[in-house]
Amino acid sequence: MGGDKDSLSEFLAVAVDAAKKAGEIIRKGFYETKLVEHKGQVDLVTETDKACEDLVFNYIKQHYPEHKFIGEETTAACGTTELTDHPTWIVDPLDGTTNFVHGFPFVCVSIGLTIGKVPTVGVVYNPIMDELFTGIRGKGAFLNGNPIKVSTQSELVKSLLVTEVGTKRDKSTVNFATNRINSLLFKVRSLRMSGSCALDLCGIACGRVDIFYELGFGGPWDVAGGAVIVQEAGGLVFDPSGNDFDITSQRVAASNPHLKDVFVEALREAETHQPSGN
Repeated sequence: MGGDKDSLSEFLAVAVDAAKKAGEIIRKGFYETKLVEHKGQVDLVTETDKACEDLVFNYIKQHYPEHKFIGEETTAACGTTELTDHPTWIVDPLDGTTNFVHGFPFVCVSIGLTIGKVPTVGVVYNPIMDELFTGIRGKGAFLNGNPIKVSTQSELVKSLLVTEVGTKRDKSTVNFATNRINSLLFKVRSLRMSGSCALDLCGIACGRVDIFYELGFGGPWDVAGGAVIVQEAGGLVFDPSGNDFDITSQRVAASNPHLKDVFVEALREAETHQPSGN
């Protein structure tokens, strides 16, 4: 159902329109954040989040009323959390909310479509930098309409690694995350944390960074769009353990094909050298 190439291009066109409309709301809020008091900032983030998600879902529903929807905001309210084989739109209306509050320009709307649970169409749009990343399974990945490819770097020591600490701030989670990073820093060229899982994946896809991993992010909406884009750019999306990627697991890693095995090995070493009893 809905799997032929023409309908996929149509799905993408609708998703791009939705992302651009949501992007206007994000852009407007982004330049307002500096003007509001702290309590107001939280409200502004929530309002922007909600407005973007409503807009995206309503826009797509007009075109595909029979499709299913999973969103960061609606899941709690009326959306579905369970991923089925039905065509399902998985949306993060505003990824990078901390960046949004601080006026740091790494924010985006992420829209992914799964068919038979497989990420099939992906759109990630950063309205502040006006970068539109798109991908259709079997048809390549693009940045503002130009084809993109993952890097060709094959040496871990020359690789740029991007990661995020994740959403939890309890002592043991933070210790595990920073110890892992500590170990990896001796094996890669350098490290970045940009604050947006979706844009991190796009960074892999266009070759700006070579390796990405994150453990304990929000949910499938963080990765549904970016996963297709990475794969279509010639990259690999996998579980940090080296196993197959599971879109519902809140664990993700991505790299070009040359680096996967050496990186999984380095990550495994980082895990085994965790200090105990802290």
